[in-house]
Amino acid sequence: MSFNIALSGVNAAQKDLDVTANNIANVNTVGFKESRAEFADVYSNSIFSNARTQVGSGVQTATVAQQFHQGGRLSTNNALDMAINGNGFFVMSNESGSTDRTFTRAGAFSLDDQGFVVNSRGNYLQTFAVTESGTPASLSLNATKPLQIPERAGIPKQTDTVNGSMNLPAKTPGLDPAAFDPTDAKTYSSSTSVTIFDSLGEPHTLTQYFVKSGTDNEWQMFAYVDGQNALGVVTDPDTGNPVLTDPADPTSTTRRTLDLTFDANGKIASPDPARIDTIGLDFENGSDTAQVIDIGFDSITQFSAPFEVGRLTQDGATVGRLTNIDVGPDGTVAATYSNGTIEKLGIVAMARFSNEQGLSQIGDTQWRESLLSGEAIVGQPNTGTLGKIDSSKLEQSNTNLTTELVDLITAQRNFQANSRALEVNSTLQQTILQIR
Repeated sequence: MSFNIALSGVNAAQKDLDVTANNIANVNTVGFKESRAEFADVYSNSIFSNARTQVGSGVQTATVAQQFHQGGRLSTNNALDMAINGNGFFVMSNESGSTDRTFTRAGAFSLDDQGFVVNSRGNYLQTFAVTESGTPASLSLNATKPLQIPERAGIPKQTDTVNGSMNLPAKTPGLDPAAFDPTDAKTYSSSTSVTIFDSLGEPHTLTQYFVKSGTDNEWQMFAYVDGQNALGVVTDPDTGNPVLTDPADPTSTTRRTLDLTFDANGKIASPDPARIDTIGLDFENGSDTAQVIDIGFDSITQFSAPFEVGRLTQDGATVGRLTNIDVGPDGTVAATYSNGTIEKLGIVAMARFSNEQGLSQIGDTQWRESLLSGEAIVGQPNTGTLGKIDSSKLEQSNTNLTTELVDLITAQRNFQANSRALEVNSTLQQTILQIR
């Protein structure tokens, strides 16, 4: 019996040594979680046994429990490197179309030859589709899909809206709008311009000219694109009628004008909003001839101050190339293009479990759900109990090397002590065998 007891102690010490050695070996493994060998004593139970004199039967390994506390974070220069600050796991799949999911804390990701975000084993990082409002389209594990960084150029977007904020000087001398000539600065009071884009991404210059009429608080705005004014009939959104250059001439609709009237406080009186539609632009390059540019003002005033443009923006964009990838704390992956557009590619999927220690280890710092762990509960990072994403960082192993070295010495002493017990038992049996 004593041989078996001592042998169980040797086996337990060896198991402790194995677990400690494995922790030490993975001290530099990204996303590694240290383990702890837990032991239990062994007793033979019987209804006729005397508990007061019963001797134990040794020791057994109860479990090798992984410790999922947070590891340190290491800063990197790769935006695709991600660390989870808090609870949760990245969701992975071994094939792009597979529904088999594994889970990891190791966020060292890179791109494969097709632009998919993968780990060192080629497994695909899973994301949720993102809506226009920036929220996940579906919080379902089976709805996740591999994250792919597009190689194509940013798609151009034609200008639909131009908005501005400006002040027109109240003391500007009146001019004759009928004499307006964009090539003669004496025929208009002020002007400003902005670059707009057609459907092919080609830039054009939209210039707005402001003419103070002879009547107080009344202005006319002329809009030209690339110096051309014959760009279609203009309609007033308030009335739906064409805006005429000459009210007496119903055919004079090609010069795009808008009458602006201000009240005694310098605020716009009509039209409100001050907005026109330019219809039927033709840039003679094969672009969309039905492009409509809505010209409006977020704020336009007539104060006794110099002409000033506070803001002039448009919503179009030319062709762009991928310049940057950003990953937000909420897991949103956004691609930035050289044309200034930002495209949301997806939201990193994150999962948590009721019992993390019940997860099945499959190697490569990855786990799979089991009956003990419970089903994966998926969600968006930085919501609920799920941690946030730290981009350009990696979670290091949570192994404490100093503690492991102390545990290594302790396990070694236990091994030696149990080996000594075996040796003593062997000596005693040898002594008994030599009795004559």
